[in-house]
Amino acid sequence: MMIEDSAGLLEKAAPALLFAQELPPRPVYTLKNLKTIDESTKTAHRRIKSLLPLGLATYNRGKFSIKKEVVSQPVNVLKKLIPSLMSLKQARRFGRSYNNSDINFVLNHKPESAMITLDYQAWNMTKFQFPRDLFVYVDDVEKGVSFLKENNFSEGEKGRVVLLPKIGSFDNKAERVFLDCLANGGRSVLDAVAIQLLYSDTINVKARFPIETVIKVQDDLPRETK
Repeated sequence: MMIEDSAGLLEKAAPALLFAQELPPRPVYTLKNLKTIDESTKTAHRRIKSLLPLGLATYNRGKFSIKKEVVSQPVNVLKKLIPSLMSLKQARRFGRSYNNSDINFVLNHKPESAMITLDYQAWNMTKFQFPRDLFVYVDDVEKGVSFLKENNFSEGEKGRVVLLPKIGSFDNKAERVFLDCLANGGRSVLDAVAIQLLYSDTINVKARFPIETVIKVQDDLPRETK
């Protein structure tokens, strides 16, 4: 999918974004949860499904999860997030020992053109949250997949090494890591908040976060980074 196509999907998804913004925060929704006074079950289902191609929602066996922290962003921020969302949607996970040895192996053998993002790079930038998974942008995902499989890595959801295709601009690496963290949702949003606080002069896009979240991150940041 081209970025231009995703931009069009974002415009089409505008009613769904407004609908999702009004939903109470929950880790998982059912169709019963989605139904509101103003929306039928069928309409609510259609709205949330329109968020799937953008990676803003997931669907499994009648249950939805929504990246609430992401869908609540202004449209100008959502447009900036499209390359990150597209890359994350095509992410491929791999594991061998399923511990830090997998991480260390890839760090020691990654190509020079590869770029670390999310957990490990956010840690390098903020020292805020200890990293879990290694997310790596590579020029050729299939080549990366072949290399990992040749070294006894297996593809699966439990893998801690994640290959991402390079989509969009990487001119401002700090900003790209910030956008990736925001697009990833979940605990990565806290990394995004930390990066926005510490690198406000470097990143050109400013996201919107609940004030209580910003205060919590600000209070928990290591003293030497403030």
